Amino acid sequence: MADDNGNVLDSLDPRSVRRIHLVGVAGTGMGSFAGMLKAAGYEVTGSDENVYPPMSDMLRTWGIPVSTPYAPANLDSAKPDLVIIGNVIRRVNPEATAVRERGLKQMSFPAALGTLFLDRSHSVVVAGTHGKTTTSSLMAHVLVAAGKDPSFLVGGVTQNYAGNYRVGKGPHFVVEGDEYDTAYWDKGSKFLHYRPRTAIVTSVEFDHADIFRDLPHYEATFEKFVRLVPKDGQLVVCAAYPNAVRIAREGTAPVSTYVAKEGADADYTPKNLSFGPEGARFNVVEKGQDLGTVTLPMSGAHNVENALAVIAAARGLGLTFAEIQQGLSTFQGVKRRQEVRAEVDGVLVVDDFAHHPTAVRETIAAIHHRYPDRRLWAIFEPRSNTSRRNIHQEDYAHAFPGATRASLKVPERHDKVPEGEELNVPKLIEALKVQGIAADGATDVQTLVDRVASEAKSGDVLLVMSNGSFGGFIDKLLTALKARAGKGT
Repeated sequence: MADDNGNVLDSLDPRSVRRIHLVGVAGTGMGSFAGMLKAAGYEVTGSDENVYPPMSDMLRTWGIPVSTPYAPANLDSAKPDLVIIGNVIRRVNPEATAVRERGLKQMSFPAALGTLFLDRSHSVVVAGTHGKTTTSSLMAHVLVAAGKDPSFLVGGVTQNYAGNYRVGKGPHFVVEGDEYDTAYWDKGSKFLHYRPRTAIVTSVEFDHADIFRDLPHYEATFEKFVRLVPKDGQLVVCAAYPNAVRIAREGTAPVSTYVAKEGADADYTPKNLSFGPEGARFNVVEKGQDLGTVTLPMSGAHNVENALAVIAAARGLGLTFAEIQQGLSTFQGVKRRQEVRAEVDGVLVVDDFAHHPTAVRETIAAIHHRYPDRRLWAIFEPRSNTSRRNIHQEDYAHAFPGATRASLKVPERHDKVPEGEELNVPKLIEALKVQGIAADGATDVQTLVDRVASEAKSGDVLLVMSNGSFGGFIDKLLTALKARAGKGT
């Protein structure tokens, strides 16, 4: 349809396209999609304002030329049959403006993924507030280990495949279903373009306060999503979130439930659940029947739930329990999800993406379970648009049980967070102290690095949580810890 947004398409014949140009190619999702398009046989180019490692290195390795900065001239050299516009691109972007003026065929990233890949596949979409990346990565690996040769596109780097996409020849395509908006002309959620035949909803809690007004507004997009799953599909939902179960049952697809509580009223539950340094071990109970034992090289009740979601979906796809066991036991995890970065002089440094208070609480609990005899020091950067706000002030105050000590980065002002609605970090620190947690904060990263590096003791586990780079905190911390160890202090 041609309108004031230009020649925006929702679908097209993949055979009509040979040359594809991505505007905003250096983002994690767009860059990986560019790699997937190249692997699928398309001629791919891209542009961005700035391109840094590791994405710049990855694009170069894949043979994808990237032009900087944004400019209409980039389209002259690319000569695209189709332009894909990333959701970070604003309407006033000079290259996006030229695409409109020239009437070039353009699509959002989610619409392009839907029409170029998912239309021809059994789409397995993993949605929810928490656990999307781990669950979708685990789902994809279980299918690969079972010989199903799936394709996948997920939001993190899977350790088994050293990347976040795969182009397979099998019928299944596993995709992480993000509820964030799609493009400057389409403010609907990305996952509404993903044609789910099998869907997992891990959780529904208020998030993305920059684009959703409140919880009912947030829930409404999940209500639209579940209605996309056909009657002969399947919908798997976590019973720990009654609102998610309610939403799931508003669709027409059969619903399976799961929860990490033994003996709970759900279709899939654990039995004889135990945690240790090697991860989690439990029996899988499917509708009252004990299927047998699985081992999962990750810890925490939330990861048990992620695994149960995958088990339920995989059973619906016809996998045997033995195939599922093999996949779970050989999963190596996802970078920045309980990722052990290094142990320096007895100090273990763990990196995690947690930022929502539920994710912070569950991640701390998981690491505490995994290393019960070690002092746990949680270092947290509230960086997302939601975590910077006081909407979860009380939830964060109860998100740190299991940590002996907590250090918090005070977020800088952000134009998307209205004045007076900022997270009150000093108040949060005082609330943690009342609970017996030694808490402190700092406005700059280097102060936190110096504090942690000088006061960490052998045997400590330092759990670093942020959904961004945290100003290079971990690399700086490891450098400081190694320097300290070299001095024999």
